[in-house]
Amino acid sequence: MDHKEIIIRAATELIEERGEQISDITVREISKRAHVGLGLINYHFGNKDNLIAICVERVINGIVENFQSIREKTGGYTPVEKLEYLGNLTWTFMFEHYAMSKISVLSDMASPKEDDNTRRTYRAYLPLVAACRPDWDEEMLQRRTFCLIAVMQQVFLQYQVIRQLYGIDLTNMEERKEYHAKLLRDILEVKE
Repeated sequence: MDHKEIIIRAATELIEERGEQISDITVREISKRAHVGLGLINYHFGNKDNLIAICVERVINGIVENFQSIREKTGGYTPVEKLEYLGNLTWTFMFEHYAMSKISVLSDMASPKEDDNTRRTYRAYLPLVAACRPDWDEEMLQRRTFCLIAVMQQVFLQYQVIRQLYGIDLTNMEERKEYHAKLLRDILEVKE
């Protein structure tokens, strides 16, 4: 493995360990974990922020690419069940990789890009929403799919508020699944 990959792996480990205290991670700490000199990090990445952005992108890309395999895993499911499965997969990943996911969501909100993770997620969800609601026109499908993604991101970022307001603990998988199913039905206007 080359130095660049070793640095990315070390930085990713530190990000996962520190959670929301990413700003406390230093380049010196990353270089120590990777067993490389400070100059090598600056040479390959320019600065810590660029390195963290690359780490986040790699981790999040893993889950977004898994969306493509959902058809294989959910062959006998109804369209709504497929969407529930995908949503549960998404939120489970986000809560298991909280710091990375939070950085990704906030970065996409602050600086939207053509191929950011929000748009890639949107593109993965759109055909499933369309399968759930074949009666909707393209414009309605696009609006509701975007709404679904935005709501999921906000609920993730504000999970503590959800707990305070509704007593729902989204860090608990069963409560999260139940909440997601209700959310889907509200946005898609479908019955149980």
